[in-house]
Amino acid sequence: MVKYILKRIISAIPTLIIVSVLIFALVRFIPGSPAQVMLGDDATPDEIAAMEEKLGLNQPIVFQYVKWMAGVIKGDFGDSIYYHEPVLKIITERLEPTWILVVYSILIGTVLGMFFGIIAALYRNRFLDKLCMVLSILGISMPGFWIGMNLIILLAVKNPIFPSVGYMSIADGGLSQTLYFLTLPAFAMGIQRSASIARVTRSSMLDVLGDDYIRTARAKGLKKTKIVFVHALKNAANPILTQVGISVAHLMGGSVVIEKLFNVPGIGRLAYDSISRRDYPAIQGHVLFVAVVYVVINLIIDLLYKVNDPRIQYN
Repeated sequence: MVKYILKRIISAIPTLIIVSVLIFALVRFIPGSPAQVMLGDDATPDEIAAMEEKLGLNQPIVFQYVKWMAGVIKGDFGDSIYYHEPVLKIITERLEPTWILVVYSILIGTVLGMFFGIIAALYRNRFLDKLCMVLSILGISMPGFWIGMNLIILLAVKNPIFPSVGYMSIADGGLSQTLYFLTLPAFAMGIQRSASIARVTRSSMLDVLGDDYIRTARAKGLKKTKIVFVHALKNAANPILTQVGISVAHLMGGSVVIEKLFNVPGIGRLAYDSISRRDYPAIQGHVLFVAVVYVVINLIIDLLYKVNDPRIQYN
């Protein structure tokens, strides 16, 4: 197991290097200069050039990249141009709302997705199956921000049940208040991911429900709930785990729009603000951090396969 984990970590290094090169190059194509944004539209070319020299942006891009990567290897993602603080510190400070939002969203998405997926599999080719699949197609088709705006109108404006925007940390209001503020954005993100989970759950359950051991369990007179949730779901879980893992990584990287819409001060909002301010180190740090999260989540999902099915062997 340890050997497999080390092998996966080593194999992820080239991927992270490629990601770092791409994001480092791509941010330089964003129109505008950090110096121009910092100094304003009235800045003269000489003032902009002096600021770029101060920030080190006048150096060759290869030299800038090597210098940045040398810092990353040591755990230093550089200093934010806008905040004048270490990027890693800024990301860490903004991590709480994003992680809670992602976990809350994935719980909603997984519960809804598995519920509709199991119902669709049990009533294959019948009305409930078709209804669940239509709902899943709608869920995949609707953008998260559109779902979020409708939730704000319905549950914050017309019926003021939840706050429309804002965030309260656990330290300020406790976990219950934090979840209260994040309920609408969590549903906006979770509903969209539940659609994919529902389709995978249905497909995986259908593969299992036709197996011989399920027919044997039915012949023995076992309760339907035990057959579905103890026997069938356990053996159908690995593809569902894969989709849940993909959803977690997707939500971690794709929370930018929802955090902006609901004014949640997470790392997604940080990425949005950093792009607007041409804060190169913050953008690079965010993307590389999310890439590492992708790698870690994929590794955790692979290890959960073994927990769910001990017969799986890692090479």
